[in-house]
Amino acid sequence: MRTRRIGDTQVSAIGLGGMPLSVEGRPDEQQAVATIHAALDAGITFIDTADAYSLDDSDFGHNESLIANAVASYGGDKSDVLIATKGGHTRTSGGGWSLNGSAAYIKQACEASLKRLGAEAIGLYQFHRPDPAVPIAESVSAVRDLLDEGKIRYAGVSNFNPAEIKQANEILGGRLAAVQNQFSPAFRSSEPELELCDELGIAFLPWSPLGGISKAGELGSRFARFAELGAARGVSPQRVCLAWMLAKSPHVIPIPGSSRPASIQDSAQAVDLELTDDEIAELDKS
Repeated sequence: MRTRRIGDTQVSAIGLGGMPLSVEGRPDEQQAVATIHAALDAGITFIDTADAYSLDDSDFGHNESLIANAVASYGGDKSDVLIATKGGHTRTSGGGWSLNGSAAYIKQACEASLKRLGAEAIGLYQFHRPDPAVPIAESVSAVRDLLDEGKIRYAGVSNFNPAEIKQANEILGGRLAAVQNQFSPAFRSSEPELELCDELGIAFLPWSPLGGISKAGELGSRFARFAELGAARGVSPQRVCLAWMLAKSPHVIPIPGSSRPASIQDSAQAVDLELTDDEIAELDKS
């Protein structure tokens, strides 16, 4: 497994997004644990979660607990595994989502995540999404305090635009380690954020990186080039998609969500798929 950098730490160039293992349609616990173990078997050392990845407010924190227990039960080497989580999203009854970006809530959420993860310090803690009711400066300052107190190793933000990323990095004293935004063949409006992270040397973590690819593994007509190239190379369109992202910048670390061992094992192999400049240019047009 090839590696890339978050802060001063080398992690696998492909991560595992834990969200599908805990939200609506999630697999049973045995399959979920098998998926996490398959990721570790494939050399993945970066796992992304969030306290809000759950069915609703009744099992808030489900994904953090699941991942912590699965990693703890893994029989192989797990010394290099970095678990990232997020705070600032909340859940409501019936499966709804809400926001709370207040400094008090962020600090309270971090403490709860520390307990669920069984960690002395969280590897990467990310402010999940700006809260319109709270100034970003207040939310990010809370993350800065957690960093200064040693409760988190690295600080990140999610769903931020370029101006907000710059503001966050300034508040953190140049210590912003990662930005997690939606980016995929179907959702490319985060190109400016990706380019800014490349310029600043900050890890860019695309969430839902396989957007536009159906569960059946087929692409819509707009994304036929990914399927055509995959067929020509004898690999899945998903693997082509992730290889295309990796080629965009050495700071990109995609975190595909998986709920089956086979899917994350396939995604992990994207690090070995070298695309030519012409192939990348063709995919950029799709």
